[in-house]
Amino acid sequence: MGQSRQVRVGRVYDPPEEADGSRVLVDRIWPRGLRKDAAALDEWCKDVAPSTELRTWYGHDPALFEEFERRYRAELRDASRATALRHLEELARQGPLTLLTATRDRDISAATVLRKVLTRT
Repeated sequence: MGQSRQVRVGRVYDPPEEADGSRVLVDRIWPRGLRKDAAALDEWCKDVAPSTELRTWYGHDPALFEEFERRYRAELRDASRATALRHLEELARQGPLTLLTATRDRDISAATVLRKVLTRT
């Protein structure tokens, strides 16, 4: 069932596309250089983002991504993130969902881990 969900990962700096559906920023920190009134997003769900400690440890080092994913999935089981994760699951059930990040390499981003969790892949 979860695999039929249309969940994409995009960069918050890129212009919206017709297929995006709901556009949700999932970074804890607001993207550098992007004015809030110019952001093409439906909401900012920072409560689902990795902890500051995990984000700092990871530093988007590709060599650390596998361990980052393992640790982030563990964080997503915390009650503090459960409500935010359920909200994203509901949005994904309602239609296409694009998880937005400011990260340059979205393939090794927290948004990519979230997409996997939401689509159960």
